[in-house]
Amino acid sequence: MNNIFTSIISDGAKLGHVVVLTKPLGTQVAVNVQQWRHQNNRFWKECLDKKAATEDLAKDMMHAAVCSMGRLNRNGGRLMVKYGASAGTDVTGFGILGHAQNLADNQVAKVGIELHTLPCIAGTPSVNNEVFNFRLISGYSAETSGGLMVCLPEENAEAFCKEIEELDGYPSWVIGRVVESPERKARIVDDCKVIEV
Repeated sequence: MNNIFTSIISDGAKLGHVVVLTKPLGTQVAVNVQQWRHQNNRFWKECLDKKAATEDLAKDMMHAAVCSMGRLNRNGGRLMVKYGASAGTDVTGFGILGHAQNLADNQVAKVGIELHTLPCIAGTPSVNNEVFNFRLISGYSAETSGGLMVCLPEENAEAFCKEIEELDGYPSWVIGRVVESPERKARIVDDCKVIEV
């Protein structure tokens, strides 16, 4: 049996390509909420007082985070080749915007990345906004075993997302676009949509 290895060079993002994310954001928030709940500390009491989280929601957040962290990016990586990805990276310690900026900085073309949608584990935006600012909504919350951020032709995005959901059992989302940017900037647009998943 022949083994053929194909890779995506991560400096080829093309103007007009869309940006897809293969896992939700918010693992850092979810894990911290679980820790606060077990410690019954002041942050957990603030979650309850401000109705930012409940016992059940904290458990659900942690379950979603564990499922996300436990899922490999192998299928997403394989599908990048199949669907003509032009660039990509994982989303981990620098957060979604930090990794988008790193990706933009390394492009051959003078392009940037605009993010218009942030898919977050349900409940994590409220905790971020009401109890402790992990910088989730500003794009700098660290992710553990985060998803892939993939630049690919718009006409291939729906099929990419559909196939990865069929293989992994979880959705992916179109979260942005590759745009013209002489400064190679990544940014979250002002009217960014935060969706809870």
